[in-house]
Amino acid sequence: MILAMETLLVTHGRLATMHDGRFGEIAEGALYAKDGHIAWVGPMADMPRAARAASTVLDAKGALVTPGLVDCHTHLIYGGNRVREMEMRLAGKSYAEIAKAGGGIVSTVTATRAASNAQLRAASARRLQALMDEGVTTVEIKSGYGLDTENELRCLRIARSLAADHHISICTTLLGAHSVPAEFAGRADEYVDLVCTQMIPRAAAEGLANAVDVFCESIAFTPAQTRRVFEAARAHGLDVKLHADQLSDGGGAALAAQFDALSADHLEHASAAGIKAMAEAGCVAVILPGAFHYLRETKKPPVDSLRHNKVRMAVATDSNPGTSPTTSLTTMANMACVLFGLTAEEALAGITCHGAAALGLDDRGVLAPGLRADFAIWDVGEPAELVAHVGGMRPTHVAFEGRLR
Repeated sequence: MILAMETLLVTHGRLATMHDGRFGEIAEGALYAKDGHIAWVGPMADMPRAARAASTVLDAKGALVTPGLVDCHTHLIYGGNRVREMEMRLAGKSYAEIAKAGGGIVSTVTATRAASNAQLRAASARRLQALMDEGVTTVEIKSGYGLDTENELRCLRIARSLAADHHISICTTLLGAHSVPAEFAGRADEYVDLVCTQMIPRAAAEGLANAVDVFCESIAFTPAQTRRVFEAARAHGLDVKLHADQLSDGGGAALAAQFDALSADHLEHASAAGIKAMAEAGCVAVILPGAFHYLRETKKPPVDSLRHNKVRMAVATDSNPGTSPTTSLTTMANMACVLFGLTAEEALAGITCHGAAALGLDDRGVLAPGLRADFAIWDVGEPAELVAHVGGMRPTHVAFEGRLR
């Protein structure tokens, strides 16, 4: 339960402000929140008089205070599971082979369509709560397992409804172009017509989506088809994002940049030209180590090139039933360091300020005056400890919009 309060003061904390993507530590710091926003943050010695009169005071006792975590890429709304596919993968089958055999996304579509609203909501709420327990205060939830207009919109409605009884900010993304459903087999262009002329207009008109995403890949949608979806999204005032260059270099990174996409996600096979285009467009790279690990891939995302070109790197769970069945964002931050070579500072930025940027949100992810008072307190001594452990870290306290939840 959220405690009713107007002002909140956290004292004696070690603050990782994450300003400009850096730890920005304040060793003996305090944070004052008022009306859902940070009113002041700084050294204890400089605390203003108004902060001392806060209605609630929480002594952090030297614990670490970070911005609330942001999981900027999830697929939480789905039915069924894909455990059998793990056995197939261990037997040597590739992602593409499993998909062609009727597994993959299409199998989850069948289970999702068969599930009731109550079943989908209950299962998704459990996954969402697991993320919240690890300090996540903002999450993106994609559709993509309905693959017809009514079921895609149904999944978006369920995602939006979760915000009513979970104290978390939810951004929704229409991923109607996730895969070609069975009823459109061999007619991918016709299915893209449906996405462009029915799904996107209705999602926009009903206010169900913040953005539109596409799985641009040899087993999904071509760059030309992706372009059509992006053009439709833009025509209806929606931002765009892209599953890009995960399994092959299909030019996805450059295509995302051309449309000023908020982010391009996965990127294992992205080219140097694609990365440069992302840098010029300010497109965020979303690193998804869970899928890399689960698919037993060997081609890593071009972190050195992203770093050299000053492309902001976010880190997310990619929580989904088939290729990244996890709800531990801090574990993904650890894996981004161990598997891909991110520094601890880059990884923490990836699940705070850069995760927010990947959603087009400039009002969170940093501890600074005027921004949302979403933050977490951790019983650790320094920021690097948050990404040093496998298995997930849990905060002792989480504030959402300036109130303890």
